[in-house]
Amino acid sequence: MEASEKSALLGRHPLFRELGGEVLGRLATYATTRTVARGTTLFAKGDPGDCLFAVVKGAVQVTVPSAEGKNAVVNLIGEGGILGEIALLDGQPRTADAVAFTDCTLLVIERREFVSLLKSNPDVMLRLLEVLCGRLRRTTEQVEDLMFLDLKGRLAKTLLRLAAMAKPDGTIEISQSDLGQFVGLSREMINKQLQVWAREGLIRLDRRRITLLKSGALERIVAEE
Repeated sequence: MEASEKSALLGRHPLFRELGGEVLGRLATYATTRTVARGTTLFAKGDPGDCLFAVVKGAVQVTVPSAEGKNAVVNLIGEGGILGEIALLDGQPRTADAVAFTDCTLLVIERREFVSLLKSNPDVMLRLLEVLCGRLRRTTEQVEDLMFLDLKGRLAKTLLRLAAMAKPDGTIEISQSDLGQFVGLSREMINKQLQVWAREGLIRLDRRRITLLKSGALERIVAEE
């Protein structure tokens, strides 16, 4: 990708769009583009935090692995989002795994260039703080969901969130096992509830696909919790 194309991509990204053309141009010379297929591991917990990823297209799933080999999904970062910023800022190892949830196009910026950018551009630092605060709010919300929402509420809320990042027709491409990682429950429990909603006409189930047919009904389930 040419520098002008990368500069244009950076300019459309929420974190960088306020930068002037000269700064964007300089940053574009450092940034590299990376296209990855669904399921590709971007980094693993414990890896060196040597770069920042900006999601141009697609979505990336961030998980924390357990000693038993299970994963807990802590975030799903879509277009316009960034990931890898914590380890990048403090220079410590990665705190989680990151895997492409869909086919993705990413911009990759090395730590030395990004830290230099932050020092010379306070506006970017402030925007990054907003991103980090958003992450903290999301973590707090997840804890609240685990404490106060039952299976139906957590599952409905997760489906609505995934649908907002999915295809225009509301189709979510995900296995029930992966969905269980998002909700924090077993595949069997997830399947049982999905089958109930399918019979009620709220969703349609296909192989590795869930289509929301009545989003309003799912929203009411969340609101009633």
